[in-house]
Amino acid sequence: MSALFEKIDKIKPAYDITYKVVMFICKMLLITDILITSMAVAGRYIPFIPDPAWSEEVVLTCMSYMAVLSAALAIRRNAHIRMTAFDPYLPKKLVKFLDVLADVAVLVLAVIMIVVGWKYASGIGSKGTYVSMPGVSRFWMYFPVPLAGVAMLIFELEALYNHVKELFEKEGV
Repeated sequence: MSALFEKIDKIKPAYDITYKVVMFICKMLLITDILITSMAVAGRYIPFIPDPAWSEEVVLTCMSYMAVLSAALAIRRNAHIRMTAFDPYLPKKLVKFLDVLADVAVLVLAVIMIVVGWKYASGIGSKGTYVSMPGVSRFWMYFPVPLAGVAMLIFELEALYNHVKELFEKEGV
């Protein structure tokens, strides 16, 4: 079993790269949000700076991408919201089992986000456009859900693998 874990551990750099790419995307979205919001606010008070009509919709779309992608990043860092108040009082094997069960539940959620999110993005989203930007499809407003689902799936597979590996290493199997 140890040899299997060693082979699978070689995939870790791919998880690291995925994490860095998603983090970079979040940083770029935050910078974009700050710049557009600053321009829109300044445009209200300084006559020669434009206040584009599309600024609010673009900022809200960027924020929705950041919200769901940063939630996916939290899975990798094990920083998502979870109930651990009773962990010290429960048997260690039960806590490990509950960790694996939680991983499976989040994995199912990720798959649902991919499937249903894509259905909405390609269905409802492709039929409309942004109010202030009639040439841009609303697909981009719905796309963060399946995109985050893919990121969650990747990071949750790693978390599930780490929990299973921990179970086998502790038991000495």
